[in-house]
Amino acid sequence: MDVHHVYILTNKNHTTLYVGRSKQLKKRLVQHKNNSLKTFTGKYNVDKLVYFETTKYVNNSIKRERQIKKWNREWKINLINGLNPDWKDFSEYI
Repeated sequence: MDVHHVYILTNKNHTTLYVGRSKQLKKRLVQHKNNSLKTFTGKYNVDKLVYFETTKYVNNSIKRERQIKKWNREWKINLINGLNPDWKDFSEYI
Protein backbone atom coordinates (compact mmCIF):
# COMPACT_ATOMS: atom_id res chain seq x y z
CA MET A 1 0.00 0.00 0.00
CA ASP A 2 1.26 3.44 -0.92
CA VAL A 3 1.30 6.20 1.65
CA HIS A 4 1.45 9.85 0.63
CA HIS A 5 2.43 12.67 2.96
CA VAL A 6 1.59 16.34 3.18
CA TYR A 7 3.99 18.20 5.44
CA ILE A 8 5.01 21.58 6.79
CA LEU A 9 8.62 22.56 7.37
CA THR A 10 10.00 25.61 9.08
CA ASN A 11 13.39 27.11 9.81
CA LYS A 12 15.21 27.45 13.12
CA ASN A 13 13.43 30.66 14.13
CA HIS A 14 10.02 29.59 12.79
CA THR A 15 9.88 32.63 10.53
CA THR A 16 9.31 30.72 7.29
CA LEU A 17 6.82 27.96 6.53
CA TYR A 18 6.94 25.55 3.60
CA VAL A 19 4.15 23.17 2.59
CA GLY A 20 5.02 20.13 0.52
CA ARG A 21 4.02 16.58 -0.26
CA SER A 22 5.93 13.39 -0.92
CA LYS A 23 5.46 9.68 -1.30
CA GLN A 24 8.90 9.11 0.24
CA LEU A 25 8.91 11.53 3.18
CA LYS A 26 12.08 10.21 4.81
CA LYS A 27 14.09 10.59 1.60
CA ARG A 28 12.62 14.03 0.98
CA LEU A 29 13.52 15.18 4.50
CA VAL A 30 17.14 14.10 3.98
CA GLN A 31 17.22 16.25 0.86
CA HIS A 32 15.87 19.23 2.79
CA LYS A 33 18.27 18.70 5.71
CA ASN A 34 21.27 18.43 3.39
CA ASN A 35 20.18 21.53 1.48
CA SER A 36 20.74 19.42 -1.60
CA LEU A 37 17.78 21.14 -3.22
CA LYS A 38 18.60 24.49 -4.77
CA THR A 39 15.12 25.71 -4.04
CA PHE A 40 13.12 27.81 -1.59
CA THR A 41 13.82 25.42 1.31
CA GLY A 42 17.56 25.47 0.73
CA LYS A 43 17.68 29.24 0.37
CA TYR A 44 15.83 29.82 3.65
CA ASN A 45 17.22 26.80 5.60
CA VAL A 46 13.74 25.34 5.98
CA ASP A 47 14.36 21.80 7.22
CA LYS A 48 12.45 21.29 10.48
CA LEU A 49 9.42 19.00 10.12
CA VAL A 50 6.73 20.44 12.39
CA TYR A 51 3.60 18.91 10.84
CA PHE A 52 2.64 16.02 8.59
CA GLU A 53 -0.37 13.96 7.68
CA THR A 54 -0.78 10.84 5.57
CA THR A 55 -3.25 9.53 3.04
CA LYS A 56 -3.49 6.41 0.90
CA TYR A 57 -4.34 8.30 -2.27
CA VAL A 58 -2.10 10.62 -4.25
CA ASN A 59 -5.07 12.74 -5.38
CA ASN A 60 -5.98 13.41 -1.75
CA SER A 61 -2.43 14.52 -0.97
CA ILE A 62 -2.37 16.86 -3.97
CA LYS A 63 -5.71 18.37 -2.98
CA ARG A 64 -4.67 18.80 0.65
CA GLU A 65 -1.30 20.35 -0.22
CA ARG A 66 -3.01 22.89 -2.48
CA GLN A 67 -5.57 23.64 0.22
CA ILE A 68 -2.97 24.29 2.93
CA LYS A 69 -0.77 26.35 0.59
CA LYS A 70 -3.69 28.75 0.07
CA TRP A 71 -4.16 29.25 3.81
CA ASN A 72 -2.84 32.31 5.57
CA ARG A 73 0.02 31.98 8.03
CA GLU A 74 -2.24 32.06 11.10
CA TRP A 75 -4.25 29.05 9.89
CA LYS A 76 -1.06 27.09 9.20
CA ILE A 77 0.26 27.94 12.66
CA ASN A 78 -3.02 26.78 14.22
CA LEU A 79 -2.75 23.51 12.28
CA ILE A 80 0.80 22.96 13.54
CA ASN A 81 -0.10 23.89 17.11
CA GLY A 82 -2.96 21.39 17.10
CA LEU A 83 -0.54 18.51 16.49
CA ASN A 84 2.77 19.88 17.70
CA PRO A 85 2.40 22.77 20.18
CA ASP A 86 6.12 22.73 21.03
CA TRP A 87 7.13 22.76 17.36
CA LYS A 88 9.43 19.78 17.83
CA ASP A 89 11.24 18.42 14.80
CA PHE A 90 9.34 15.25 13.87
CA SER A 91 11.89 14.17 11.27
CA GLU A 92 13.71 11.95 13.76
CA TYR A 93 10.50 9.88 14.13
CA ILE A 94 9.99 9.26 10.42
